[in-house]
Amino acid sequence: MPMWLQALMWGTVAGGALVLGSGIAWLWKVPPKVVSTVMAFGAGVLISALAFELVNEAVEGGGLLPTIGGFLLGALIFVGSNALLARAGAKHRKRSDARQPSEQESPGSGTAIAVGALIDGVPESVVLGVGLLASGTVSPAMLAAVFISNVPEGLSSTAGMKKAGRSPAYVFGTWAGIAVFSGLASLLGYTALEKAPVALIAFITAIAAGGILAMLADTMIPEAFEEHHNLTGLTAAVGFLTAFTIHHVGG
Repeated sequence: MPMWLQALMWGTVAGGALVLGSGIAWLWKVPPKVVSTVMAFGAGVLISALAFELVNEAVEGGGLLPTIGGFLLGALIFVGSNALLARAGAKHRKRSDARQPSEQESPGSGTAIAVGALIDGVPESVVLGVGLLASGTVSPAMLAAVFISNVPEGLSSTAGMKKAGRSPAYVFGTWAGIAVFSGLASLLGYTALEKAPVALIAFITAIAAGGILAMLADTMIPEAFEEHHNLTGLTAAVGFLTAFTIHHVGG
């Protein structure tokens, strides 16, 4: 299979986990503690992946300065975008409770939530494509991390969308569209940087890592703590060790 097609396929598979989580939340009423437990686990998985799969490899491949610059830029981009989206009604897009506003309460919030979900998922997908450049194959640890974390994201967000009165067409159209965009983002990460200098690849990888960490702190971890409280740290630690083990076994 051509490498560009692999990038497209793996990005779509990872994004498809959002649709899986969404379907579970739409068909069944998932207890809030279950949602927060899975969210905490997914947060730990992503923290491990960005530390060992992204930041570490960026430093080794392109040096410390491009990694630091990219990481800070990624965090700034996400935080700035998130602040703008919060004003438009997407502040609680990953919450499973009734805090997401309806379209009647906040006109345009549906679009803002969809854009916010897309911004959350793009960095993760880009690094899947970039990873193919370095090793010639998708990183099992990174793929597992993105997939595992996307399931609770889709689950929690959809539970909130359902309570806000969003239609099935909106909910599944949003997540299916993001799954497609995830595949395209992975493809772009591979094709656009195929002949790029290693320092630039490290910079782009670090941007994704910074954005992912900011996303975790702003959206996933608050939702995880909402119901889980004292067990959030332990569950996140188990997620971290799971991804860490996959990284070492796969590497």
